Amino acid sequence: MTLALPSLSAARRLPRIGRIERYVLIQQLRSLATALAVISALVMLIDFVEVSRGVGSNQDLSALRILGLVAIKSPAVIVQLFPFVFLFGTLGAYIGLNRRSELIAMRAAGVSAWRFVLPSAGMAFLLGVLTVTVLGPMASAGDAMWQRERARISGTAPGAGPPEAIWLREGDDQRQMIIRAGRQDRTNARLLDVTFFIYTTQPGGGRTFSERIDAQSAALSAGRWRLQDATGATVGQRAVTYSTLDLPSSLADEEAFERFARPQSTPFWSLPNQIQRIENAGFSSTAYRLRFQQLLATPLVFAAMSILAAAFSLRLMRLGDMARMSVAAVVLGFAFFFLNQFSAAMGSAEVAPAFVAAWLPPILTALAAFTLLFYTEDG
Repeated sequence: MTLALPSLSAARRLPRIGRIERYVLIQQLRSLATALAVISALVMLIDFVEVSRGVGSNQDLSALRILGLVAIKSPAVIVQLFPFVFLFGTLGAYIGLNRRSELIAMRAAGVSAWRFVLPSAGMAFLLGVLTVTVLGPMASAGDAMWQRERARISGTAPGAGPPEAIWLREGDDQRQMIIRAGRQDRTNARLLDVTFFIYTTQPGGGRTFSERIDAQSAALSAGRWRLQDATGATVGQRAVTYSTLDLPSSLADEEAFERFARPQSTPFWSLPNQIQRIENAGFSSTAYRLRFQQLLATPLVFAAMSILAAAFSLRLMRLGDMARMSVAAVVLGFAFFFLNQFSAAMGSAEVAPAFVAAWLPPILTALAAFTLLFYTEDG
């Protein structure tokens, strides 16, 4: 008895992307590139006017310099508008196929809409993964650079503008310290005009205020705070003055002098560590957790927008109402945008968990897109 090996013809029968799917994908990519170019041009034009009237009005900046600032500022906004790129791009691709009667020929040949819609959604999902892992971090780096350049040009860089209070928290199971500094001196690695609020942890877990220490400056090194010209007072005791005073610290040296970047300026790969650092410092990480979950949901958003646009544009031209269906797709896309913004606001206010606030809008959009596609294709 001999064993028959799988033939080449059997291997060819495995699921793969055929010519029709490749053709539709190419048309969609071309339309996506056009939509991206149009949206990018509009965003950069608006940013050019905004930078010219804002930063450019304070300093005599050349047009080339303003263009450079726009080039590092705009990508972060463009990435946020990528769902509309997939909505308008996919809608334009399928309407073009419909106008040329190519969709009619495919449907007449017995080709199901699922055969070319699902590969398009899969491509959108993969592009979403690429956006989150590669393009998003690059846009975040550009946004952080824009924030620094705007502060430097406007004269509001650290030490050049009005002081901004710095808050830190640290401690262990026995003691907690709330630290407030009026400003910081990065050159000498010091916090200036510092106040330490010290709380003692009780056996039951509660905390009671025990001491306040005011100091002219505080330097962090080798696991301790070195306070200069300090005045401390415990509850029920008279104030005591110290020329120098050392307090134990669990903070790393750079944590007292490094401000947390905005969630939009934090790259995807740095968000988990940033969340951990913020929580270790005793602050709320809700905005960063929400941003992280939104980035994880981005591929699903792109796929849902692709399916939604395809479902609205599959109606045959001879049946009419193509313009009405296209407008309905755009309106539904904007409805998703406002729902996403509302859900993000609920998540930021901690009314809803960050996971729910980030994932609910794309899941609802995907379910709506699949429902419409089922209705259009299968009746």
